[in-house]
Amino acid sequence: MMSTSIFANVPKGPAIEVFALTRAFQDDASTKKVDLSVGAYRTDAGQPWVLPVVRKTEVGIATDELINHEYLPVTGLDSFTRAATELVLGSGSIALKEKRAFGVQTISGTGALRVAAEFLHHQLKRQTVYYSNPTWENHHKIFADTGFTKLHSYRYWDQNKRQLDLEGMLADLDQAPAESVIILHACAHNPTGMDPTQDQWKQIADLMQRKKLFPLFDSAYQGFASGDPDLDAWAIRYFVDRGFELFVCQSFAKNFGLYCERAGNLTIVQQSGSTRDMIHSQLALIIYIRYSNPPAYGARIVSKVLNTPELRQEWMESIKSMSSRIRQMRKLLRDKLVALGTPGNWDHIVNQIGMFSYTGLNEKQVGVLLKDYHIYLLKTGRINMCGLNTGNIDYVATAINAAVTFFPATAYKNKL
Repeated sequence: MMSTSIFANVPKGPAIEVFALTRAFQDDASTKKVDLSVGAYRTDAGQPWVLPVVRKTEVGIATDELINHEYLPVTGLDSFTRAATELVLGSGSIALKEKRAFGVQTISGTGALRVAAEFLHHQLKRQTVYYSNPTWENHHKIFADTGFTKLHSYRYWDQNKRQLDLEGMLADLDQAPAESVIILHACAHNPTGMDPTQDQWKQIADLMQRKKLFPLFDSAYQGFASGDPDLDAWAIRYFVDRGFELFVCQSFAKNFGLYCERAGNLTIVQQSGSTRDMIHSQLALIIYIRYSNPPAYGARIVSKVLNTPELRQEWMESIKSMSSRIRQMRKLLRDKLVALGTPGNWDHIVNQIGMFSYTGLNEKQVGVLLKDYHIYLLKTGRINMCGLNTGNIDYVATAINAAVTFFPATAYKNKL
């Protein structure tokens, strides 16, 4: 008779909400179901979109007999990391001209965050990290798993006013000890969709410079947010111009539609290029221990597009198309909620930017949408604007109106 399995006492881990919702959506037989949960772009027909320039580039790569499947260097494809670093810092960046900046390829933005956290904790002995409240849940999990022992959030979203709580953010960061790592969303804040203005970014930079805090920018939506990669990188470039040493974690999942290819880059900006080789060598060791070296396919696509002027221009047209459709959906949803007389002020939907909107819906209201209308969204009320289209926008607006009317948020109505 076999003895008890050594795995018998392994507890079942909690479900990852967004993927659990996606599975539930797929299993739902309703013809009216709407998926507003997963963070991926959808066309107005509700379908995934392979960017035409990406498809064209894929064909070129597949037919290029000079390309083989040998290992990439540990820190990735050089033509990709150079192009990615230049994309985020700008071709005229003083840090690039002075050779104070470089990049290493990572497993998308998530991998960049992990490599950054490993380096900051083990090489710079950092223990303290701050992230926005709310933020992408992996920010806490990655830094906690890496070994950071002092994990804090700073105020960011004002739930009553449906806007950035800059005063609260600055007050919390003012309490952070020197050398704390501060995670900042470069643009299209996830999950709120609410970004600081340029003037507010300047106030944030003033405080962080005075307090000697270390900026770590999470840049998952450059170009995808506004349709202009330069505008979406404004905050990062401003901090670099101010003389900050910093990290930028880049993902090409959203702005290239390369979700499953995991193409990412970690950009490092130093005070002097003299420290490059030491930093690079330690990052290489972290990567080698974690996964040996990164995958080539997505990086080759991004590299080819960014380094070929005509392909880059095609990509620019694609990101403009995606961002403009999202803005259209924001306006339509706000306008329809207003037309229905939905309690509250819904201007925050159009004041936000990027893929996500923090609608302000509470858990009871979200429950109504899920149970009665088969509309799938996170319990926080975050929705993916890309899941809306001209075919379902009326249905979703009607459902939100019903949920808010049935379960009015008293505090919300009193504040607005």
